[in-house]
Amino acid sequence: MPAEPSLRMTARETIALLTGAAGFTEHRPPPRTLPPDGPLGWAGYDAARERAAERTGEDESVVYGTGAVGDRECVLLSFEFGFLGGSLGQLTGDRLEAAYGLALTRRLPLVALVATGGSRMQEGMVALTQLQRVAAASARLRAAGLAQIAVVRDPTTGGGWATVGAGADVVLALPGAQVGFAGSRVRPADADPYAYSAEGQFAAGQVDAVVPGAELPGTVALWLRALGAGGGQEEPRSAAPLPRARPSSASGLPASGREAVERARSSRRPRAEAYLADYFTVRLPLHGDRCGSTDPGLLTGFGLRADGQPVAYVAQCGTATRPAGYRAAARTIRLADRLGVPVLTLVDTPGAANDAEAERAGAGAAIADTFAAIAAARVPVTTLVIGEGGSGGALALTAPGNTHVTADSYFSVIAPELAAAILKRPPEETGATADQLRLRPQDLVELGIARSIVS
Repeated sequence: MPAEPSLRMTARETIALLTGAAGFTEHRPPPRTLPPDGPLGWAGYDAARERAAERTGEDESVVYGTGAVGDRECVLLSFEFGFLGGSLGQLTGDRLEAAYGLALTRRLPLVALVATGGSRMQEGMVALTQLQRVAAASARLRAAGLAQIAVVRDPTTGGGWATVGAGADVVLALPGAQVGFAGSRVRPADADPYAYSAEGQFAAGQVDAVVPGAELPGTVALWLRALGAGGGQEEPRSAAPLPRARPSSASGLPASGREAVERARSSRRPRAEAYLADYFTVRLPLHGDRCGSTDPGLLTGFGLRADGQPVAYVAQCGTATRPAGYRAAARTIRLADRLGVPVLTLVDTPGAANDAEAERAGAGAAIADTFAAIAAARVPVTTLVIGEGGSGGALALTAPGNTHVTADSYFSVIAPELAAAILKRPPEETGATADQLRLRPQDLVELGIARSIVS
C-alpha cells in the first residue's frame, strides 16, 4: 500500500501526484524585470529571492501549465510554499493571470493546488493588488463557462485563500491543512485553531470535501468529468432523465387527501438517498452555503450516471429546509447552469424552517434566491416530488413545466392541519380540508401542476 502523500509536498510533487504518467507541460509568462529589491526597494529582498530559488529550484512561488488528470486535460497551477511562503508578488500575479488566461484560450478547466501565506509584504500594496488581477481572471473563466477546482494544502491563508482557493467552484482540502483568511501569526491569540483547519472549514460549509492525498487524483478526475468539459459551448443539454419510482409499502394511488398526506409522511416510503443511489453511479457532494452554515436535510452536488452523463442534483430529505439549504441549492443550480449541466431536484419537505433562527438567517431571502436561480436557469431542470410538497418551501425547488410526482407524494399550498386551523375548523375536519385542497398526485396532474405520476 503506497504511503500517504506528505502534507507539505512541493509544487511539482503535487502536480505529479495528480497527473501521474500523463505528465505535465510547463508554461511561463513573458519575462518581467523588477527594479532592485522590488517595487518598494526593500533592502535584502533580492537576496531573499535568490536564497528561495536555491532552496526550491524555482524562480517564483507558482508553477503552471497543462496536463491530464484521469482522462481530462486541464490547466494546473501549483504554489511552492518553500518559495517565500508561497506568497503572492507581482511576478506571481503574472503567472496566475497567465494560468487563467491559458485555461480561457484552450477552453480547459483550471485546477489550483494552493499553499500560500498570502501577499508578499516586501512588495507592499503592489503585492496586495495582485488579488484584483486574480479575481478578474477568475471572473473571465466563470463568464466563459469553465470550471475551477481548488485543492487547498497546508497552509492556505490570506489573499490566496480568499481568491484562488475560496473563489473556486469546488473546494477540496487535504486533511489537517491550515485553511483560513487569517494566518497563524496574525489571528487572535485565543482563537480556536479548529476554525482555521480544513476540517473546521468543512464543518462551516466553506469546503466541499476533505480528501486524503492518496484519494486526490481519483477525486479530482471524477470532478472534472462531473463538471463537464464543454466550456459552455456545447449544444444545450437534454433534460436530466426522470428517476424511477422506488418500491413502496403502499400500492396504487391514494383514495383521499388524508391518505396522500399519510403516505407522504410514512417512515416506510423511500427517501432521497434511495433515489440518488439508484440514479447515479458516482456522487460528488457540494457542501455548505459558503456563508458559514450547512443544512444536513438538503443534499446537493454533481453526479455521473451509468452512461457517463453528468447531472447536478438538489434533494430534500424530508425535513424542514433551512436557509443554508436554500443557499446551497441556489449555488448548485447556478454552477450547473454556467457549466451547461442539467439539474435534477427531488422535493420532499413539510416546508421551509420557520423558527426564529431561520428568520434571523434570512429564510425569505434564501428562498427568493432559489426561486430566482431556477427561473434564470438556461439548462433544463427536472423535478420529482417524492414525498411532502409543503408550500413555498417545496415550490422553490420545483421546475415550472417539468415537475413529476410519485404515488407517495402530495403538494399543497399549505399543510391541511394548518389550513383547518386558519379556517377555524375542528381537527376532525382536517381530512375533508385535505380533499378540498386537491393535493393528491392524480389531482396535481389534472390541475396541470405535474406532468406525470412516475411508476
